[in-house]
Amino acid sequence: MSDLPSFRPTFGVEEEFLLVDPRTGEPAPRNAAVAHEAELRGVTLQLKLSSCQIETTSGVASGSAQLGEELIRLRRTAAQAAEAAGVRLLALGLPPATPHEFPVTDTERYRRIGEQFGMIAHEQGICGCHVHVEVPDRATAIHVSNWLRPWLPSLLALSANSALYRNADSGYASWRSVLWRRWPVAGPPPFFPAPEDYDRTVDMLIDSGVILDRKMIYWDVRASENFPTIEVRVADVPATVAETVLLATLIRAAVMTAVHARGRGDDVGRLQPAALRAAYWKAAHDGLSGQALDLVGGRGAVPAREQLHSLVQRLRPALEALGEYDHVTAELDRIAAQGNGAMRQLRAWRKRREVMDVIAAAADATLS
Repeated sequence: MSDLPSFRPTFGVEEEFLLVDPRTGEPAPRNAAVAHEAELRGVTLQLKLSSCQIETTSGVASGSAQLGEELIRLRRTAAQAAEAAGVRLLALGLPPATPHEFPVTDTERYRRIGEQFGMIAHEQGICGCHVHVEVPDRATAIHVSNWLRPWLPSLLALSANSALYRNADSGYASWRSVLWRRWPVAGPPPFFPAPEDYDRTVDMLIDSGVILDRKMIYWDVRASENFPTIEVRVADVPATVAETVLLATLIRAAVMTAVHARGRGDDVGRLQPAALRAAYWKAAHDGLSGQALDLVGGRGAVPAREQLHSLVQRLRPALEALGEYDHVTAELDRIAAQGNGAMRQLRAWRKRREVMDVIAAAADATLS
């Protein structure tokens, strides 16, 4: 893989955050007010479908240190804006304390989504992390999407951060990912032989009224319609900036590896849909603390951390070309010792079964 250093794609991150009442921990429909306060501080925040959510968008980064510094600044500014608006900013995949429904943000497009998709839209409050990575062209983006499919469950397990929901242990490390797949075009993307197949499928979904527009392509990997990038959307929003940077670095290296494989003519296998679905469910359920399905090596069930290690070794040439291999392994060792977001949530919950303990732990992690 000696030519890997010649392709070092830029990358960027979008992080979605939950807004909660600081007294009760319940979702607070104040995203417009928080966005206004952030604008006064020089940061533009994006409104999301639920009015208890807000999103930050990084600039284009060329390295993990640069990305990490910006994400810290964005989180801190968004947290200050939230406090000024009377609410609290949390990096959580789902609200631990939940009302019966989430008010939809009052824009024309979001109102249409709320009207057409009913309770799916009104039980949202789902916060993810979207990593954008540069690719040479759209055909390469489709190849990268195909290449990533068997590894998506490992990235989900790594980022799992939604174990608590409706004042209870959900029984899953990432309950967000289970709820998210209720949308008609969500979860792992199909295998597409060529961009034309992708376009035909999307046109069918729009023409049939299954989705309103191309922005509603919610697959966990999707090619950008407007930029030479691919977007990986499989993750819960990670609890800490360090975990987001780790996730983004692994995805960047995976894109590099996939592009290199295409250059060598490596085939991308078509996974059995049942196997991929099972691997997703296992990753959502177990997170990093249990088992994973090895879709690449065919070994059946293996420890989730062992499967993640296999991914890192597959990406090692790209990580070394970026000068990130030691950083990645050190971060994974830290997570093995301290746990990821889901593990920390459960530790906080199991002490007293008090949701505000989970809120407090999440608030500390968000700005750590």
